[in-house]
Order: sequence, then structure tokens, then C-alpha cells
Amino acid sequence: MSYFCKDFTLALMKVPALFRLGLLAVASAAALHCAAAHEPEEPDFTLVIDAGHGGKDQGCSGTTQKEKVICLDVAKRLGKLIANEMKDSVDVIYTRDGDYFVDLFRRAEIANEADADLFISIHVNSLDKRTKGRASVHGASVYTVGLHKSEANLSVAMRENAVIELEEDFTEVYQGFDPNSSESYIIFELGQNRNMEQSVDFAVMAQNQLTGTAGRADKGVRQAGFLVLWATRMPAVLVELDFICNPDAEKFLGSDAGRQKCAQALFNAFRQYRAKHNAPARRT
Repeated sequence: MSYFCKDFTLALMKVPALFRLGLLAVASAAALHCAAAHEPEEPDFTLVIDAGHGGKDQGCSGTTQKEKVICLDVAKRLGKLIANEMKDSVDVIYTRDGDYFVDLFRRAEIANEADADLFISIHVNSLDKRTKGRASVHGASVYTVGLHKSEANLSVAMRENAVIELEEDFTEVYQGFDPNSSESYIIFELGQNRNMEQSVDFAVMAQNQLTGTAGRADKGVRQAGFLVLWATRMPAVLVELDFICNPDAEKFLGSDAGRQKCAQALFNAFRQYRAKHNAPARRT
């Protein structure tokens, strides 16, 4: 028994019985209050950060940089910023935390199994080597799932979805979906309508931050048929940070300062989104 407890017990014995009971009740209440105050808060928001590509899937490549490396680094930087400021209220889950391959549906599955409140997929854009002006195109864009409204949007979705061809039995798993056939994309007319409003809400916030905080050119908020977004059951976006085929953009994305600015931009958007949507999103 500690000296404090011993002294308290001796002092208590000298107090009349009626008052003794009152003191014990007050002491018990104080102890419970202290215990509750020291209990860690349960996170009330789950964010899934999806670093695009990985492992055998390199993603886009520039002269010296690889998309899979940039995506993972920015994803971890974003997670660290959230942990530094919101670790008690936000649970961060990564679809990958190293250089390994993860199936597209598995990425969505991780988010669904965690009952996540928001899904952010991080990518880097590029154009086909035969495309004129590919070295000068630049800018960030944030996508929500939906039927593409331009050939450019369809092209981005096709490139990102083509990763399923690296998976075993992909035709069976994805029920005949052909990432290279525009006819397959009709399924995205049924998109994520249940979460579209909040998805667009975050997309606008992220786009504004990428142009402001990260200094990227504004390529706008867009819709396209991304499988990984379509398969999730919560508000979800896919971010294209900039074009790695542009030497200046590649230099920015390859730099420590550039990646930190991108992570800070996404963090600012997330903080803004959390302030607006304090209660977790309702999923059906």
C-alpha cells in the first residue's frame, strides 16, 4: 500500500461513519473521472489511402521517376500529416505500405471491410508516347466514378483499369469486363450515386488545394469509369497529381518538396472535408 493510501485510510477511520461514506463516494467518483479522462479516444472516422500501382505494376514512367514510387511516398506523407494532427479521431488504413502488387478489387475490398468513410486513390498521369505535346501537358485533376464525358477521361480510366490484366483469371474475377473496350464502360452509368455528392465535395476541395497549395495547373474535377472507385461503398476519389511525361512536372513529383506539397494539399482538403462532414458518411 502506498503512503498516500495508508495515510488516507488512517485519516478516514477518524471521520464519523456518515461522513466517511460521503468521502468514499466522492473519492470513487473522482477516480472514475480520472480513469475516463486517460482512456484514448476511439477514432470516429476511417480513411483509406490507396497508393496506386506497386510491385510488378510500375504505372507510368518518366525519364527517371516511376508512378508507383511517387504514389506510395505521397500516400505515406499524407498519412503522417493526419497522424500528427488527428491520430485520436482518424484511423488511417493503407491499401499497400510497400512496393508490392495489390489487385484492384482487393483495394476496394480493404476499404469496404474497414467500413471506411472516405477512399483516396493517389496516381500520376501521363500520355501515350505517340501523343503530340505530351512533354508540355501539365496539371492535376481529381476524378469521381461515373460515365466518362470525354475521350480524354475514358483514356485515363482505360490506362488505370488495364492493371487488371496483370491479375490471374481477371476475365472471370471482373465478369468479362474488358478495360480496353469502350462498351464495357456502360456499367459506370450505375456509378456511385449514393455517395456522389460527398465524393464530388471532397474532389472539389482536393482540386482547389492541388492548384493552390501544390501549385499545379487546374485540369478540373472529372468523372470516369475507374473500377477501384466503382467497387467501393463510400465516398471515393482518384487523384492524378500531374503528368510525369512533362519533364518539369516529373522533376516536381520526384522532389521531396514537391511530394510534400502534394501531401499537404490533400491533407488540407481532408481537414476541410472532416470539418464539414463531422459525422461519418452513411453507407448503404
